Amino acid sequence: MRHETRRDSRGILDPGRLLRQVRFRRRLPAPALRPYVEHYWLIDWDLIEPFDQHVVPHPAVNMVFQAREGDPETGEIAGVGTGLFTVTLHGVGRVTGVQFRPGGFRPFWRRPVAELTGQRRPLPAGPPPARAAPAKPFTAGPFTADPFAAGPFTADPFAAGPFTAGPVCPGGDDDRCRRLDDLLTGWGPVPDPLAAEATGLVEEIRADRSILRVDDFARRHAVSIRRLQRLFLDHVGVGPKWVIRRYRLQEAIEQAAAGPVDWSWVAADLGYADQAHLVREFTTVAGVSPAAYARSLAGRGGG
Repeated sequence: MRHETRRDSRGILDPGRLLRQVRFRRRLPAPALRPYVEHYWLIDWDLIEPFDQHVVPHPAVNMVFQAREGDPETGEIAGVGTGLFTVTLHGVGRVTGVQFRPGGFRPFWRRPVAELTGQRRPLPAGPPPARAAPAKPFTAGPFTADPFAAGPFTADPFAAGPFTAGPVCPGGDDDRCRRLDDLLTGWGPVPDPLAAEATGLVEEIRADRSILRVDDFARRHAVSIRRLQRLFLDHVGVGPKWVIRRYRLQEAIEQAAAGPVDWSWVAADLGYADQAHLVREFTTVAGVSPAAYARSLAGRGGG
């Protein structure tokens, strides 16, 4: 499993404009947290005019702490976002975020991650809540029992009590990352072989653009489609088909930013039935057609 910060801008619409407007950095967490956490991301801004940023989310849970000038810091957990995420930045502010690996939040949450999909839940202030012993892990082979019946928590862990003590992310970059390390380490993630399996499978989908169909992917790993679906919903928060489609769509977005594109060829290359299907999904998720997105970048002198 790789342990270095991503350098691509996959999922960020018009990344060039983002980097012109704000200071954006990625940092690795403490080594013990790297099986669970992709990276920390830090954004600071001092803007005269409001700035809208759009992101096509990864299949990952994020923990986000935001502080705007004159306001107290707020924290929230953001489940996997199924649509376009848009945020308006204005004035002076900062965001410090944790992007968990797909599957990496399950050892902290210890419940089906699909419960958080499409949701944003606030983090109150105070020490981490006491947690019950985790459910007995499932076999690493094909599911023989319903994972949702194996004893996941029945109470919302966030409702058990607040768990952030004052501002989590004051100071400079090192201080912010150190505080996140302390917070997540104190949360006590429990290693879960199925979460690790899910993380590895999603990483394979992200890296291998030839993966286009769930049935082919299941055969590659000698597992049933049903097992993949249940594993992904429980540990990632979305199904394997959704993950495949999201990563292939992010590749289409990158290609749109790269210059003139033959969209019929791209559709076939990324596994869409035809160009119309690609254009429809691109427009639904990104909020603009591929051609319009490419024109908007060209009009600003590139991404």
